[in-house]
Amino acid sequence: MTVIIGLTGGIASGKSTVSNMFRQLNIPVIDADVAARKVVEVGQSAYTQIVKTFGEEVLQEDRTINREKLGSIIFHNQGAREQLNQIVHPAVRSLMNDQKDTYIKAGEKVVVMDIPLLFESKLTYLVDKTIVVYVSTEVQLERLMKRNQLSREEAQARINSQLSLEEKKIMADKFLDNNGTSLETNEQLLQILKQWGICKNS
Repeated sequence: MTVIIGLTGGIASGKSTVSNMFRQLNIPVIDADVAARKVVEVGQSAYTQIVKTFGEEVLQEDRTINREKLGSIIFHNQGAREQLNQIVHPAVRSLMNDQKDTYIKAGEKVVVMDIPLLFESKLTYLVDKTIVVYVSTEVQLERLMKRNQLSREEAQARINSQLSLEEKKIMADKFLDNNGTSLETNEQLLQILKQWGICKNS
């Protein structure tokens, strides 16, 4: 029986760091962001729908999607964000499920599905257990401003486009407090896996 763990967090909460911790434990991670990039590659049906919906101005010179341009349209416009989600999410889900089935058939005991919008998109039915990577609002804001070179206002708009980490923390089975060092976060992760009876591979 394979245990499927849903890993989520908020923008700049450190979810990628935790994904890598799972990989270091030889636990396979299916990344929704990677899947989302694959499904919008030139020629894919989601790509065609995006160009049809948002126009040629969201394309770069090489015809690939300009993620920055598209991002700036959807972050401040809920209607546009929902339109994009209706195109991309089904394609991403389908690809991730295919990957999950491959790992299950290969006999993996644990598989992690790294899904930023796990709760927002009501995808908890895809997983058995959920972990949220949590940081305080101020830490999240500071990290995002620094990482993406954003003003406080821009960073706040991006954070506001997702459910707050406080809400996600309540909804999750477990949360990792990532306000401290990555070593401390790693210790918490090992504790959770131990509690769940999931033996880490050496």
